[in-house]
Amino acid sequence: MKVKITVIKKFNSIDVFGKEYINPKGKVIPECPVFKVGQELISKDGEKPDGFCGFGWRAIQPEVMVLAFGGNFWESWTEPGTMFVACPDGIRPVCFKLERIEEK
Repeated sequence: MKVKITVIKKFNSIDVFGKEYINPKGKVIPECPVFKVGQELISKDGEKPDGFCGFGWRAIQPEVMVLAFGGNFWESWTEPGTMFVACPDGIRPVCFKLERIEEK
């Protein structure tokens, strides 16, 4: 099955720390450059979509697999076939909405 992955929110270091995060080399770490809010990607049979960040994929892949193979999460939390999950980057996390695409 396919799972649609939608980028719903990106955070930057100011959102997380209240100020810019400067790495040990003196560079400001910007928000995630890989994704854009509203961007949609499709995972087929639990496979990582082309161009998806490997760090982010490791974080969301377990939930994608559950949905891709017909599972659901707590109905008091989300609708069947849907889940919300975030990349665990502690400086600039990204939030995703996952939706199973029911195939006919």
